Order: sequence, then C-alpha cells, then structure tokens
Amino acid sequence: MIATREHDRLRIQTALDAAKTQLERNKLGQFATPSALASQIIDLTRQLLPTGQIRFLDPAFGTGAFYSALLAAVGQSRISRAVGYEIDPHYGKMASRIWKDTPLELNIRDFTRAQFPACETEKANLVVCNPPYVRHHHIDSDEKLRLAQRVLTAAGVDLSGLAGLYCHFLCISHAWLAANGLAVWLIPSEFMDVNYGRQVKEYLLNRVTLLRIHRFDPEVTQFDDALVSSAVVFFRNAPPQPGGSTTLTFGASLLEPAITMEASLETLRNSDKWTGIVFASDVSVAKAHVSDFFTITRGIATGSNAFFMIPRVKARALGLPEQFLRPILPSPRYVKTCRIETDHDGYPMLPEQLCLLDCSLPEDQVKSQHPALWRYLKQGVEAGIDKGYLCARRNPWYAQEQRLPAAFLCTYMGRKGKSTDAFRFVLNKSQALAANVYLLLYPKPRVAEALRLKPELLDDIWQALNRISPVSLKRVGRVYGGGLHKLEPKELANAPADEIGELLGIDKPCQQASLF
Repeated sequence: MIATREHDRLRIQTALDAAKTQLERNKLGQFATPSALASQIIDLTRQLLPTGQIRFLDPAFGTGAFYSALLAAVGQSRISRAVGYEIDPHYGKMASRIWKDTPLELNIRDFTRAQFPACETEKANLVVCNPPYVRHHHIDSDEKLRLAQRVLTAAGVDLSGLAGLYCHFLCISHAWLAANGLAVWLIPSEFMDVNYGRQVKEYLLNRVTLLRIHRFDPEVTQFDDALVSSAVVFFRNAPPQPGGSTTLTFGASLLEPAITMEASLETLRNSDKWTGIVFASDVSVAKAHVSDFFTITRGIATGSNAFFMIPRVKARALGLPEQFLRPILPSPRYVKTCRIETDHDGYPMLPEQLCLLDCSLPEDQVKSQHPALWRYLKQGVEAGIDKGYLCARRNPWYAQEQRLPAAFLCTYMGRKGKSTDAFRFVLNKSQALAANVYLLLYPKPRVAEALRLKPELLDDIWQALNRISPVSLKRVGRVYGGGLHKLEPKELANAPADEIGELLGIDKPCQQASLF
C-alpha cells in the first residue's frame, strides 16, 4: 500500500511540475525533494528520534516526499500528529487527495503567515523540510520587512536583508519546534560561507544543539531541475553544551559520506567559511597569502558589454575615434591561453581584438565634433542602455570607470572539467583592460619595485600563482550546484602564496609586515 501510494505520488508530482513553466516554479522556489533523497534523510533522522509518538511538521509540504518516507520508515501508528503547509494550491490540492486517508492536516497557505502554536503540546517534535529556494532579490522590500519581523519574533534572529527565503523558513520554524524536538533541513550549502548566512550560523551555534551538517559533493547535484549545492542540517531544540562539538560530513551520499570529522563549536564560531573546515587538514598552514603581495579588485563593469565592448574591426568600420577606444580582453571562455602577448599598439594578440568605448566628453561636444560616435551613442539610447543601472549613474552615461591594465588576472569562476582547473591565472602582457568576469591582481608597492628591478620575476610570479593548489583555491572560495566554483576578491586574498614569498625573499611571517 505504501509503495503503491509513493509510486502514485511521484507520477502526480511529475505531472504537476510539467504543468508549470520553469519561471513559475522558480518564483516560488518549488524544487521537489527526490524520493530517494527523502528516504535517506528520514533513515538518518529515525536514528536520532527519541522513543515515543511523533508530532511531525513539514512547512513546505509539496506533495509530501518526507511524509511518505516517514510513513514507510516508522509506520502510521507512531505518528500522533502530522501537519503540513503548502502555499501553492496547484500542489496542495493534489497532496490533500493523496494523503486523505492518513492523519495529515494539510494547510494550503503560507507557512510564514501562520499563527504560532499556543502551547508546547501543539508544537512538533520533528520538523523536516526542504524550504523554498527563493533568492532575496525576488522578495520585495515590504515582504522582506514582514519576514524579518516574523523571524525576530519566532527566533530572536535579526536576519540579513540578503538572506534567501529558506533562511526565513528555518528561523520561523523555531516557534513551532518543541523543546528537545528534532529539526532536519535540506537547504543550499551557501549559508555556510556567505555573509548573509552569519545570523543563521549564530542561531545554530547559540540557540540550538547542532548535531550534524552533511554537505553534498557539489559535483553531484541532488536536484535534476536546480543547480544548487545542497546540505542537510540536523539540530535539536536545546541549548548547546559548553565545549560541545558537532559532526561534519561530506560526499555524494548522506548515509555513506566520503569524509567525516568532529568539529568543536568554538572552531565553527571562529571560522567564516564552514565548508572549508572539512578540507582544512588537506592544506598546509601558509606563511604568506595572496593579499600580502597584491591588491585584488574585480574588472570593470561596463553597464552593457554588448554595447561598449566592440570588435576592433567593427569599431573601425563605424568610424569610431581611436582616442575613445581602449583595448579590452574578451570573456575567459574566448581566451584559450594563459599568457597573452601584445602587438605593437598594446592590443592583445588574440583571434579577435576587442576595444572598450570610453568617452568623457559631454553630449553636445560629441554631437558637433564626432558624428560617427554620436550616431553609435544614439543606438544605445534607442536600446535604453543609457537608462541601465550603471549607465544612469554616470555622467556622461557612456564614460567608463578608470582602471589601469593588470598584468595578473584570475578567471574567478569555472567548473571542474571545463578546463584543467576551475580557476586560471593569466599573464597579460598587453595594455588590455579586463571586465568584471576577471579578478585583477595589482602588485603592491614593494612587489612592483621588485618587478621593476628584475623584470624576469613577472613570469616566475605568474607561474607561482598557477601552482597554488586547486584544493586551496576551492577551499577559500565557494561552490554552487553542478560544480560551479567561484572566488570573490576577499576570498582569493586568503589563498596561500608561500612560493611568491620565497621568490621575493620572504621566508618568515614576521618579515611580511615590514615589506608592504
């Protein structure tokens, strides 16, 4: 009977998903939990449950993947109460039909607006949820304020305005979880590394007893329809023990993780990036870091690469004045080499040369003195480019931020397998600028002086950058579903760079401070 009902549920889930566009599902963050994954999570959850009756809650019920797995694992007789919330009637009405002969109380409404339980006996002692994955920029400002107040009331947590909806669900559920009750959350793993996740991590460390976090291998996505790196968080609604610890696991399987380790709560409190803790033993303690030698920034944001980054041959055909054109590199996917040579006028020796349109003259002067440029700018106005977020804040709208060419670049986003490694360091010997698809590494003064005195160090430093362990770079960076790795400037700054220190004669940490 249970197996038949689960088979029917999966068939109905597939049909319901197919009836919605991807955009519609993205709007509400509807990504159904795969049946096999729900079963794994419930199998592990069962080991943590106390004896006795279960009062179950799923705040984002869908069609009931977790409820189905729980019924199969413990039987209906052990569940004294089961409550679900599903905001979308498209799924909720069908779920009500599927589970009509079970004790489920399914509310087709927004969980975040539901009245908190009035007493302890109305609270759940087991909360299991795959909350909606809706990023903050899809939540309007009034709704953010409402959710923030709800979170503060429920859990005393002051969430960042950049937090996704899943963070609000997790915190609001605190008001629904009985003392010593168990909570299990299938959520994006990004909360462990990003700034907006800080308040969630403080909640897990200070308000509850964190039992385990399993981070799935990001190379193996858990959802067929969402590229998100996932984690399962287990905690109990009880104050943490002084000197306590938790279990961190990693791998493609929740039940058979590739890595298991114990981490003290103090270690977690002192770490900005929890995902790197599991791999910390694989990386030696660095004496020097990239930030000791370079100032790191993003490349320039043009406001519209398609409009402002023009093939050089096209710019000439349009008659655009050379004094308003600067060489610029194409996207990393079009740069197959890690060493870019220069031609006689500073443009990179690449199959297609691009130039950046950059003019600071006022419009009336451009119109009277440079008719070809004026005609091109009028095309930008007709396309609404002048009204874009960045361009509208510039005067004139077609002027670019001023930046010097950088000799050292980092391709800060990539997937394992698409190239040798997720990240590449590029030596740029041309005068080309780089857009914000690159990170730019500008030598600090003493390094610049060393390069002036010994130009051959340029190649040596570039090669040393490329010898930074991929494991080290991934540990300081972040990763998304499908194995998409990313480095922000502050993250690259923390990468180990002992070899560069040795090239510059730095072999002791105490020597670093006197150099820069």
